[in-house]
Amino acid sequence: MDPKHNQTEPYTYAKAGVSIDAGNALVKAIAPLAKATRRPGADAELGGFGGFFDLKAAGYDDPLLVAANDGVGTKLKLAIEHDRHDGVGIDLVAMCANDLIVQGAEPLFFLDYYATGKLESGVAERVIAGIADGCRQAGCALIGGETAEMPGMYGPGDYDLAGFCVGAVERAQALTGSRVKAGDVLLGLGSSGVHSNGFSLVRRLAADKGWKLDRPALFDNEVLLIDALMAPTRIYVRSLLPLVRAGKINALAHITGGGLLENIPRVLPDGLHAVVDADSWDQPRLMAFLQAQGHIEPEEMARTFNCGVGMVLAVDAAEAEDVRAALIAAGETVHAIGHIEAGEKGCTVKGSVETWSAMADWSATHLG
Repeated sequence: MDPKHNQTEPYTYAKAGVSIDAGNALVKAIAPLAKATRRPGADAELGGFGGFFDLKAAGYDDPLLVAANDGVGTKLKLAIEHDRHDGVGIDLVAMCANDLIVQGAEPLFFLDYYATGKLESGVAERVIAGIADGCRQAGCALIGGETAEMPGMYGPGDYDLAGFCVGAVERAQALTGSRVKAGDVLLGLGSSGVHSNGFSLVRRLAADKGWKLDRPALFDNEVLLIDALMAPTRIYVRSLLPLVRAGKINALAHITGGGLLENIPRVLPDGLHAVVDADSWDQPRLMAFLQAQGHIEPEEMARTFNCGVGMVLAVDAAEAEDVRAALIAAGETVHAIGHIEAGEKGCTVKGSVETWSAMADWSATHLG
C-alpha cells in the first residue's frame, strides 16, 4: 500500500489550497475601502450575510428598482499578464452603472464577485480598491461581495470578476425609449479608450502583430501601449443624472459589445431609425491604430468598438445645444453625431471617403 495513504496527519482546508485566514485578512483590509463609498441609504459596512439599503433615506417617493450585472471580459487577461490590476475594478463598476443610467436610474449599491485559484491579497486588494473608486465615481455604495478561492478551477495568477448593481428611478422619470421621436438629435459622449469590449480582437492583434505592449504607443509617445489599452471605462452617471431628472433626455445607449450599430437600436421604439454620421467626430488615434493594424473595415469597427463614443443621447432638437453645454460643463466631450428619422427600427452608421480610412463613401446598417 502506498505509504501516503497511511499518513496520520489530519487534513485541513488550507492543505487543500484554500486559506480562510487569507480571506478574512482581505475582508479586514478592504473594509475601509467600502466604508469610503457610504451614501444616503447605505452604511457600507462589510461582514454580514447581506447588505441593507434604505430607499426612503435615499429620498425616493415612488421608485422603480433597476438591476444590472456584468463583467470585464478578456481585458482581464491583459491585466493579469501585465500587472495592471488597478483599473479593472473601475471597469467592472462602469459596465453596470452605465447600464443603469440608460434606464434613468441612479446607481445605489454595488456587490462584486472575485474568483481565483489562490487568493493573492495584494492583487485582490488592488482590484477591490478600483471597485471602490468606481463606486465613488458612480455615487453608489459598495455594500458587499464574495471572494471565492477555488484551487484547480483557475490557472496560476488567474482571476475573474462579476459585478452586480442596483439603482432606482422615480417612476415618472424612467427612460423606456417611448419618448424618442423622429427629428431627435443624437449626441455622443467621448470614451476614454477601448473601454471593456472588443478585447478578444485586441489580444488577437497583439499576438499576431507582435506588439511590444511595454513600449510607448506608436500613436502617442507619452503613454505605454498597455496603459492606453487598459484605460478604465468612463463612468457617465454624475454627468447625466441631473439631465435625466430634468427631463432633458429622451433615451440613452451605452456603447459596449455590438458597438454603435447594435446598441443604439436597443433604446428605440418600432418605426424609428438612428442615423450616425461618422464624419462628425475625429476618430481617436487608438482606434485608428487598431483599425490599421487589423486592416479592419469601417463597418466592422462600427459593430466591434465604441469608436470614440461611449454613450449616445437622443434629445429634442430644441434642447440639444443646452444639453450639450451642460455636459461640457460637467467635463464631458460632446459631439453631435446624428439624428432619428422614421423608418425600420435600427441604426445606420455612414461615412465619407477617408473617414475611418475608407477608400470610398460607406455605410453599415443593423436592423433591430
